[in-house]
Amino acid sequence: MSDWADLTTGKRIKHLRGSDLTQQGLADASGLSLALVQKAEQDRGELSVGSLLKLAHALNTDVAVILGQQAPRRGMDSGTRAAVRRLSDAVHDSALGVWDGAEEPSGLRELSTMHDRVCASYWRGDYEEFSRLVAKVLPEGRVRYGQAAGYERERLGSVLASTYQFASSAAILLGRRDLALSALTSARHLAENSGDEVLSALLESTLSWIYLRSARLSRAVAVAEQAALRIEPSFSRASRPQLLAYGRLMISAAVAASRGGNAASADDYLSQAHAAAARLGGDEALFGTHFGPTAANTEAVGIAVALGNHGRALRLAAHTELPPSMPKLARNRYKLDVALAQCAAGLHDQAGDTLIEVGLDAPEWVRHQALPGVIGKRLAKVSTTRVRRISEVIGVPLLA
Repeated sequence: MSDWADLTTGKRIKHLRGSDLTQQGLADASGLSLALVQKAEQDRGELSVGSLLKLAHALNTDVAVILGQQAPRRGMDSGTRAAVRRLSDAVHDSALGVWDGAEEPSGLRELSTMHDRVCASYWRGDYEEFSRLVAKVLPEGRVRYGQAAGYERERLGSVLASTYQFASSAAILLGRRDLALSALTSARHLAENSGDEVLSALLESTLSWIYLRSARLSRAVAVAEQAALRIEPSFSRASRPQLLAYGRLMISAAVAASRGGNAASADDYLSQAHAAAARLGGDEALFGTHFGPTAANTEAVGIAVALGNHGRALRLAAHTELPPSMPKLARNRYKLDVALAQCAAGLHDQAGDTLIEVGLDAPEWVRHQALPGVIGKRLAKVSTTRVRRISEVIGVPLLA
C-alpha cells in the first residue's frame, strides 16, 4: 500500500481540506453539517456514499482518493496516466482540427469499425487500448468529417459523437470531470448537426451521470427527465431506438433520485424503465449503450441498495440472471451493489467472495471504483485479516 492508503479516511479528508479551508467552509461547500464534517475528520462513524460524493465534489477530488484507493494527482499507475493523457490530447486536438496524418484520413467504413472496437474496449475496462483507439478515431475522424458531405457527413457525425461520449464516460470514471465535460460538449454539437434525436438523448444520460458523480443530484435527475420528455415514445408506436433511449434515461433519473433518498421518484422512474424494457422484449445496444430487461433488473438492485432496502436488493438479485452478452463493466458494477447488500445483511463471507470475483474479472476498472473501499471497511468490522487477503488478491487497498 502507498503512504496515502495508510492514512485513515479522516486524515485524508483533513489533508485534502488543507489550511485554507475551514471545517465550516467544507461543510458549506459540500452541503453537509459541520458536525458531520467534524465526525468524518475524527473517523467517528461511517460515511454514506452520498456524503462521500458531496465531500469529493467540495474538495475537487474523487471518492476513490478520499478512500485511499488512489493518491492525490499521481494515484494512477503509469499506464493509466498515459491513457488519460492520450484521451485528453485526442479530445482537445480533434476539437481544434489537429491531425498529423501523412495520408488521407480513413473513410466511414473504417472509422465505424474502429468505433466498434472503442465500444468493446470501454466495456472491457481496458483503458490503455481504449485510449489508443480513441486517439485514432477522433483526430482522423474530425478531418474526414470536415471533408465529407451528405449521408457520409451525417453518419460520421454520429460515429464521432458516440466516440466522444465514450471518452467522456471514461474520463469521469478516471476522475477527470473537466475532460468529461469537454468531450461531451463536442459530442452534443456533432449530434445536433447529425439530426439524430436518439443519439442526442443518449448523450444526456452521460451528462446526468457526470452530475451524479459530482453530487449534483437534483441536476442529474432534471437532465435525464427533461431529455426523456423530449423523446418520450407512444408505447404503441415507438421505435426500438426510442424505447432504448427512453429506458436508459429513466434509469439515469431513478439512480440519481435514489442517491438523494427520494424513494417515490426513484420507483416511478424505475417503473417507466421496466415498461420500456418490457416493450423492447430483449436486451439491445445502440451507439454502445445497452438497455433492456437485464439493465432494468440489475439497476433495480442498485437502486434498492442506495435506498437502504438491502433485503429487497437481495431478493431481486436472487431472481436476476446475467446473460453472457452483458458487458463486463455493467456486470461487475451490479456485483458491487450485490456485495454491498450482502454486507448489510450480515452475509460477510459471500460479500468478500463477490468482491474477489469483481476484482479478478475487471482489475483495472475496480481500482477506480468507490464501492470496493466502502465494502472493505464494512467487512473489516468482522475480520481485518480477511480484508487484507482480499486486498492482496485484487490489488486494491481496502484498509487504512
